[in-house]
Amino acid sequence: MTDHPTQTAQAADKANQLWADLIPVIAFIGIYNGIRLLGIDIGPVNGDTALYWATGALIVLTFIFIALKVIRSEPVPLFMVFSSVIVGGFGLLGIVLQDKAFIYFKPTIQQLFLAGMIFGSLAIGSNIWKVMFEKVFDLPDHAWRTLAIRWGLYFVAMAAWNEYLWRMYIPGFEAPVTMAGIPIAPAGAYEFLGMTFGA
Repeated sequence: MTDHPTQTAQAADKANQLWADLIPVIAFIGIYNGIRLLGIDIGPVNGDTALYWATGALIVLTFIFIALKVIRSEPVPLFMVFSSVIVGGFGLLGIVLQDKAFIYFKPTIQQLFLAGMIFGSLAIGSNIWKVMFEKVFDLPDHAWRTLAIRWGLYFVAMAAWNEYLWRMYIPGFEAPVTMAGIPIAPAGAYEFLGMTFGA
């Protein structure tokens, strides 16, 4: 016979953990929109630097959550470590470079990197999604494969969505934007797939 109070407590712990994992993202959104919408302009904190402050808060809070888990001797989920390294690395690079174009394009790189890790692992007969989450969920191999494919497609869709959002709503750049010699966006407004971007 199953122990319902124990199962309920475990489900509540998982739900609380999910909300705790979202706090850095919520802080990012709150700080970025708070600075811009409230028109805060205190020294280096203003609408032009809101993205950097929000990114810094995201990085700091993410690593605080990992540190708290280590201090409490709680297991740190592999995916949390993996995503924290990606978020921290790219976020820090964006702050150091002070290049808004990179900040806009950064989520696309991150999402495609995660999709590449998933599809790459499946291509070589492994499943990185299963490796990261098998301690949380007990699923048969075909379900892990289906889950990995769906998450991989989700990351590709999020990369495309990020490209649409920043190209549609960011004013056109004065000069073409390139990254590692690869053109990312032309100067000014431009047409693509029947849509006008950067107008």
